[in-house]
Amino acid sequence: MCNMGTVQSVDRAIQVLEIMARDGESGVTEIAVQLDVHKSTVSRLLASLEARALVEQNSERGKYRLGMGILRLAGATTARLDVVQEARPFAKALAAATGETVNVAVLADSAALYLDQVAGSSALQPHNWVGQRIPLHATSNGKVLLSGLDEDQLPSVLDPVLQRYTPATVTDVEELAAQVALVRTNGYSVVVDELEVGLTAVAAAIRNAHGDVVASMSVSGPTFRFGETQVRDAVEAVRAHAWEVCLRLGWRGPSPPARQGIDGTVREKSP
Repeated sequence: MCNMGTVQSVDRAIQVLEIMARDGESGVTEIAVQLDVHKSTVSRLLASLEARALVEQNSERGKYRLGMGILRLAGATTARLDVVQEARPFAKALAAATGETVNVAVLADSAALYLDQVAGSSALQPHNWVGQRIPLHATSNGKVLLSGLDEDQLPSVLDPVLQRYTPATVTDVEELAAQVALVRTNGYSVVVDELEVGLTAVAAAIRNAHGDVVASMSVSGPTFRFGETQVRDAVEAVRAHAWEVCLRLGWRGPSPPARQGIDGTVREKSP
């Protein structure tokens, strides 16, 4: 549990970064005056920030400025915003074409973080997933995001014990790895009743210019509306729209492989 001293230190560190963002460069004394703290306190804060490359010292002037680590953090946020911006028109088109709810998600630590959602004409009071973190192992988006990792990376992002949400949830790690491998080959995942009974979702990978899986796009709705024909149509629609986003992000690799049919999909359940 964080104590008040820790919270205060975090707040002061943020203030230090804000001062440098405003002034460009600042010395220990200047920062101490603005924060109304002792110079030794500022020195400790700067040492911690410098260790993480969030600030750097100008060797000639002795003052501090924002470091390259800031660009790394900002780049991660910018990349996510780029995905949402580029995916938005295609998410809207997919929702219009299918009548179902469309979500765009990215990998965030050990979960799928939902960044955007568009409700289709058939979606009655859809659950708002934006900003929520959803289990990777029990969702179509999650399995697509897992497919962007090497097999030996899966244990690092999955909980040691996979939680069961419904009778259909896959909780065996080896079975999950096999499903993810299939998704990696096909570029999409079909999930039926795994996160919630009565919910089916189809998701496809979104790749950047380097071919990395940076996000996933899904269409989801009530399972009773997703028979074999509807699932097949949804797979084609999601793959086509996700592919357009890939092209907008600069991916020029091979097009998605031909769909292998409903028997070749990973059937699970999730948004």
